Amino acid sequence: MEEHVMQGAELQSMLKSNVNFVGLGGVDDETLHLSEEEMKWWRDAKFGLFVHWGVYATIGKGEWVYFNDKISPEEYHRIAMEEFRPNRSAQEITDEWLSAARDAGMKYAVMVTRHHDGFAMWDSEHSWQGFTSANYGPKADYVDAFTQSCRRYGLYTGLYYSPMDWRFPGYFDPQGEPESAQCMKEQAYGQLRELCTNYGEVKIMWYDGGWLAHNGSDGDAAWLWEPLKMNHMIRDLQPGILTTPRSGYKGDFQCDEGPREVVGAIVPIPWEKNMTISTAWGYRPNDRYWNSFDLIQMMANVICRDGNFLLNVGPDANGCFPDEAKQALGEVGEWLRENGEAVYGTRAGIWQPVDRVYGSTQKGSTVYLHVWDCAAFAECVLPNVTGKIVRVERLTGKEISFRQDENGVKVYLPEELAADRRPDTVLRIRMDK
Repeated sequence: MEEHVMQGAELQSMLKSNVNFVGLGGVDDETLHLSEEEMKWWRDAKFGLFVHWGVYATIGKGEWVYFNDKISPEEYHRIAMEEFRPNRSAQEITDEWLSAARDAGMKYAVMVTRHHDGFAMWDSEHSWQGFTSANYGPKADYVDAFTQSCRRYGLYTGLYYSPMDWRFPGYFDPQGEPESAQCMKEQAYGQLRELCTNYGEVKIMWYDGGWLAHNGSDGDAAWLWEPLKMNHMIRDLQPGILTTPRSGYKGDFQCDEGPREVVGAIVPIPWEKNMTISTAWGYRPNDRYWNSFDLIQMMANVICRDGNFLLNVGPDANGCFPDEAKQALGEVGEWLRENGEAVYGTRAGIWQPVDRVYGSTQKGSTVYLHVWDCAAFAECVLPNVTGKIVRVERLTGKEISFRQDENGVKVYLPEELAADRRPDTVLRIRMDK
């Protein structure tokens, strides 16, 4: 009997969580589906870096400034040529990013290669009007530098690409401006071929903005983009590459975008939480930044619901990570060096999360209990499970008392844990099978 795969509204209704998947309802083709083995590296990696950087960093009002401020094409081109001139080499810039990502415990990285403003961050032959970082101010290929840095620092390579382009009237009126829309589509296909051909192995194509005229869904725009054709093309060039659903194809994992708290049950499909470390994806001076305590709790809540966590940083005009971001990433890295065993290579655990109190992850016969509120957890009895608990301990190996009977499982936290406020207190639970 063929397995029934939930999609669209049916799947959304089954999600006992507050995650919001914007890509549900995309077109599908079973020949594009990846196996569990092909998805394994990504599901094991758990934590990744997202980087939004381009001409908009020079302006300092976020990545949508070209559209929001109605900047003329002539003025935006002038800014790209005269003001977007980082004072360091491309390799120095991307090495800083990937070095920080490695030290933060991230296992993959995704760079914005071209946002909706149409400015390509590489030497793109298919860029309409040659609007690229190789032709304009920096005179550099940042995708080349980024992919080299990923390999140098041991991170899997992901590339973000937006098919939509605000420079084309055909994006805003594809029916009334069909030639313009077709030109935009041809640019997308040509640039995707470049990205999947010229830079070695690419593990993720992180699509964004397949919708048209800022209306409807990505799936609604499939008639223009022909996403099945598009994704067969990139799979031929990069076998096993993972894709987000934003091209109009359902993709290999769903995305929940934004900083809202994750609550509810384990999510039954591969998914990724995408958020930025500040309030904007692109750089803004004097922005507010998340602290490491809250970032660790967000990550723990995501992985206990079987998701990945992709965290964005917007570098400044010179490609530098803001100090606040560097500090938070460094502190997250310190936590992961002590607790990474309970994160990497795990899947959602045997207990459903209890919002703001605890969740669990699992690896083989070992379960990791993630406690976010020790005082509240002290009042909890965990539901009973199949199998016998052999030992409960800190990750340091120090044993912790517990009781398992027909009423459930009671874990007795030592006083020093119950009184110490941590973002995530991790316990290792060894099962007999």
